[in-house]
Amino acid sequence: MTPTADALAKALPHILAAPRDAGPVTCLCIRPARNQRAFPDHLTLTRAEGIPGDRWLTDPWLRLPDGRPDPRIQISILASRVLDLVWHPTDTAPHPGDPIVADLDLSEANLPDGTLLAVGTAVLRVSSLFNDGCVKWKARYGSGAKDWVVAPGHPTLRLRGILCAVERDGMVRMSDTIRKISG
Repeated sequence: MTPTADALAKALPHILAAPRDAGPVTCLCIRPARNQRAFPDHLTLTRAEGIPGDRWLTDPWLRLPDGRPDPRIQISILASRVLDLVWHPTDTAPHPGDPIVADLDLSEANLPDGTLLAVGTAVLRVSSLFNDGCVKWKARYGSGAKDWVVAPGHPTLRLRGILCAVERDGMVRMSDTIRKISG
């Protein structure tokens, strides 16, 4: 069941009230292949592979001119309050596939492009690329959810989440929090 435009609008104040720092990780996900999901209790994050075993290395949606996967999209982080609004474990639609879900304010005002984040023992850099809620987001969670992400005034809120590059290898666990290092 997809959220209604009214439900999305009513949820916005709750989403915007997320912690600005020290956001707890609430879900970890790895995508070994298209539409496949696994939910481990920890993920290894590396500059070379993103998440070893994740499809970013072999099947990214964005590549560099030389054909390599674009490192700016190695890791995506979705706000847990948004996930709770659009997806339920009993849904037939798959989990969105974001490797990290956390209760954190992902807005540009809070996490400007280039911000460094400590995620467990890893360090991530927030990308300047906008996560606009691709065609799959619209198909899975409804046109209202897609329109909500890109509505006037909403892109800077980053409701579909943020994209990041791994700056320092490390591990993230379900018990970790995401902390701003700079930005």
